[in-house]
Amino acid sequence: MSAARVEARSGDAGDFSDSAAAARDDGLRVHTLRPRRSLGWSIGLPVAALALPLLGAELWVLGTRDAATIVVWTAAVTAVLTLAAWVAYRRTHVTISRYGIVERGFFGRRGTIATRDVAGVLRIQLYRSNSLETSHELFVVDRAGRGAIRMRGRFWETGTMDLVARLLEVEETVRTEPVTLAELRASDPKLLYWFERRSLLRR
Repeated sequence: MSAARVEARSGDAGDFSDSAAAARDDGLRVHTLRPRRSLGWSIGLPVAALALPLLGAELWVLGTRDAATIVVWTAAVTAVLTLAAWVAYRRTHVTISRYGIVERGFFGRRGTIATRDVAGVLRIQLYRSNSLETSHELFVVDRAGRGAIRMRGRFWETGTMDLVARLLEVEETVRTEPVTLAELRASDPKLLYWFERRSLLRR
């Protein structure tokens, strides 16, 4: 698909690319959705603002030439890990065509589901932990009721999530009543990540 012509728009909502693949006679259109760009800076800058004073305090407390070397190495490792996280975030995307959807997650994991296996798209409002604020959540649900692909409002703009059901040409269900994680765990446990399916509270 190297001969595809790509038109991209970018902004706070992330990138949206609409590719017309010249390699196919049927003119397959592939749509690439990306998370919002500003999130990386909004997280990275506070982390840097906290790391620098801590490194300075470490150097002041240790106060030796060997300690300075340790601090420099600590700063270098921190910078490398931060850069790796930034690159991983920038490479995160969801690719949609009429044949299905492919997700490349933050850790490089790929999730794939064919359109024929999609039962629909579910949109909910999920309460954040210990808060009255809610987050938009989108689930691409397979025919077994599992959440095959998940897009969280913290990382994805609402307008970007609005495109998913339309591009897949499947039914979208919107639940207007916000729910807690415990309520979603009780009603639709297959939608959640494995670590969300069990409560930390003992019964």
